[in-house]
Amino acid sequence: MCRLFGLHAGTTVVRATFWLLDAPDNLAAQSRKNPDGTGLGVFDGAGRPEVRKEPVAAWHDVDFATAAQDLTGTTFIGHVRYATSGPHTLVNTHPFLQAGRIFAHNGTLEGLDVLDRRLAEVGTADLVHGQTDSERVFALITAAIRACDGDVRAGLLDAMSWLAANVPIYAVNVLLSTATDMWALRYPEPHELYLLDRRYAPTDSAFHMRTNRIRAHSEHLRTRPSVVFASETMDDDPRWQLIAPGELVHVNAELQISRDLVLPDPPRHQLRRADLSPAAEAAQHG
Repeated sequence: MCRLFGLHAGTTVVRATFWLLDAPDNLAAQSRKNPDGTGLGVFDGAGRPEVRKEPVAAWHDVDFATAAQDLTGTTFIGHVRYATSGPHTLVNTHPFLQAGRIFAHNGTLEGLDVLDRRLAEVGTADLVHGQTDSERVFALITAAIRACDGDVRAGLLDAMSWLAANVPIYAVNVLLSTATDMWALRYPEPHELYLLDRRYAPTDSAFHMRTNRIRAHSEHLRTRPSVVFASETMDDDPRWQLIAPGELVHVNAELQISRDLVLPDPPRHQLRRADLSPAAEAAQHG
């Protein structure tokens, strides 16, 4: 299963350090499947996006993923990829950048030929440079946002509703960020996605989070508010909340949080674990 991490610090520019993988020897003991790529996306204090990412084709390629990555900005997205489609190449590695927005995805869907025809219809097929379902989903969202006159929420909901009605879906959890806002969607239920509200953290509350895959540390956020999204809880803070299937969470520049159940029904063509291809099923063990 791909790992997602999102951090929103509002309008405050903060410095944070990320490690996307532990040392290779530790990873080999922790995982039944090696990661296929890692990446970080950030919007800096001037609202400019930057994406740093590298594929992991073999254990001798993990220098980027195991090194400390220092980033300065207001919103951050991290991703560890377990491939279900597309080779281990840079173009297939998350996060993706389109139309000034950063996107990462956790999940699996099929019917890529149907999705490709839809992208040709809506005029964003040229945004897809790799072979992943994720980049195609992002291109569909980008087209829908454009059709909704820049309304990200409306476009995201339109795109996801189309996917739910037209292609087989196992899971499509997404993080989408602009320089000022972040959206998180869990759909439907196979993969978990969590929210941590640190807006009212006690003074001097340490910001140091870790799993077997992603670690994040920030001295700035020790005393400043933030909101975090992650595929799994990353510390023992009791405020972690599991996002409901079909729930869309939006965090704006003032760190106001809105939560809405936007997709209450399962996909029309709901995939089960037994329906997945061997490659897709193996990726669920990462």
